[in-house]
Amino acid sequence: MARRGARQVASVCIVAILLFAAAGARAQPLDEPPAGALTGILKRIKETGVVRLGYREHAVPFSFAGSDGRPHGYSIDLCHAIVEDIAAAAGAVLLRVEYRKVTPSDRFEQVVEGRIDLECGTTTANAERRRLVEFSPLVFVTGTRLLVKRGAAVRSLRDLPGRKVVVARGTTNEEAMHRLAEGRGRGMTVVVAENFERALAQLASSEVDALAADDILIAGLLAQKGLRGQYAAVGELLSFETYGIMFARADAPLAGAVQAAFRRLAVTRELRWIYDKWFRRTLPSGLRFDVPMSPALERSFEMLGLPPN
Repeated sequence: MARRGARQVASVCIVAILLFAAAGARAQPLDEPPAGALTGILKRIKETGVVRLGYREHAVPFSFAGSDGRPHGYSIDLCHAIVEDIAAAAGAVLLRVEYRKVTPSDRFEQVVEGRIDLECGTTTANAERRRLVEFSPLVFVTGTRLLVKRGAAVRSLRDLPGRKVVVARGTTNEEAMHRLAEGRGRGMTVVVAENFERALAQLASSEVDALAADDILIAGLLAQKGLRGQYAAVGELLSFETYGIMFARADAPLAGAVQAAFRRLAVTRELRWIYDKWFRRTLPSGLRFDVPMSPALERSFEMLGLPPN
C-alpha cells in the first residue's frame, strides 16, 4: 500500500526535496550570536538540564506509547539523536528528557508557546506552517488516502459525492479534503473529528462513509489493531505529505543542532539503520511494515551525506 503511494508521488519528490533544502537555508538568520554565546531554547535547556519532547500516542510506527508507558517510534529515535547534538551545542554533559503528549490540534501551539522543544510525530512541513514553526530535513514521504469498511461502496474519491468523509482536526488531510470538496470531490461532506481515534469511531459506527488520513498512518492503524480484515485503504493518493521534526522558528542555535544531528546520522548511516528498524524489520510487537525507503527520502538523505546503498 505505502509502496504504491511512493510511486504515485514520485513526480513531485524532487520539488519537495528542493523546497526542504531552500527552507533550511532560509531558517538561518543573518546575524549570528557571538562565539560561545547561548541564546533561545539552548540557553534554557542548559540552565534547566531538561529537553522536552512532544509525542503522539497512536501514530505507529512514528510515535506511540509502548506497553511500558514510554514513547517509542521512528520519530522518537530521531529526536533522541537530536538531543545528543543539543547537549553538545549547549555544553551540557547530561540532559533529562521530559515527554509531553501532543495532538494534531495542539502540537503547533505547544511548540510556539515553548511547552515542547521538539515535536516528534507525523507533522507535514509546508510553506504555510513554516510561518509559525521550523522543520528538520525531510524524514518521510506519504499522502492522504481513504479508509473504508470492507465491502463499502466507496472505492475512490469519485464515489464520495453525496457521502461523508471524516478527518482529524488540525491535519493536512483536513485541508486536502476541504479543497477537494470544492473541486473533484464536489458534493461530498467533510466531517471534522477532534482526533484520529474519534474519526475511526465514527467510521466504525457508520456515521461517515470514509476516513481520510495519511497512507502510512492507515497502514499502522490496521496492523496495530488487527483491523485488516474489517477495513481497507482505497483509491489513489489525494495529497503529497512530507514529514519533518518540528521546532521553534528564529532560533539559530537550535536549528544548527538539528541540522548537525541529521548530517551526523547521514554520514554514519544511522539514518538508514533507524529507518530500517521501524519500516523494514519486525517490531517487538510482531508488526512488520516492510516499506522500502522512497526515492524522495533516499535522495534527501543522500544530500545530507548518506552514502548510497
